[in-house]
Amino acid sequence: MLAPVDSSLLRDEAYRRLRGEILSGELAPGDPLRIDELAGQLALSRTPVREALARLRDEGLVQTRPRSGTRVSPLRLDEASKALAVIGAMHELAVRSSMAGLEDCDLGQLAAAARCFEQAVKRGDHDGAIAADDEFHGVFVAVADNRPLRDTIARYMPLLRRAERLRFGTLPGRRSIVAHSRILAAAKRGDTEAAVDATRMNWASLVGQIEQTMMSDAEPEPA
Repeated sequence: MLAPVDSSLLRDEAYRRLRGEILSGELAPGDPLRIDELAGQLALSRTPVREALARLRDEGLVQTRPRSGTRVSPLRLDEASKALAVIGAMHELAVRSSMAGLEDCDLGQLAAAARCFEQAVKRGDHDGAIAADDEFHGVFVAVADNRPLRDTIARYMPLLRRAERLRFGTLPGRRSIVAHSRILAAAKRGDTEAAVDATRMNWASLVGQIEQTMMSDAEPEPA
């Protein structure tokens, strides 16, 4: 007899699918999210969809308000800016915490991810670049073995990635390629401070992009 499918797997699948649609823009800011319709589209029952929406609401990607129901959250660049500050700080901590524990296999993973990132940027593959960037920084997060740190990054990264895709409209550029190279070189020679500084510069490169976009959205002051 077949064992029943674990309900948590259904919830995770619903979450993964809905999150992907929101981050890609297929589900746009303000789009209504009706449980019955989503359950039908995903071929799932209402319960895993409801649980997935609750998780997405915790991440700031979905909002529920009286009389307006559940919708995809509007894109707020100020929230992305705040998320970036947290994400950058957590990645600096991950690097500082993990340097002493990096092994040859970890350095190999960093080098491979850096190559994949550079190749994806050069061919204009946004999804590939983001995946490789996550893999690169994820090596330090994994070695740091700090659950609150890992959970904090997972909590706030979607807000940043959504802003990157929907508003910035550009791939991570050569500055990120150079930053990865500097981080990797510092990690290989065991220079913690240099690795932390390069990581800080890597994430700070997005600050100007967010601020410039926010300024362009601001209404001009009356003459």
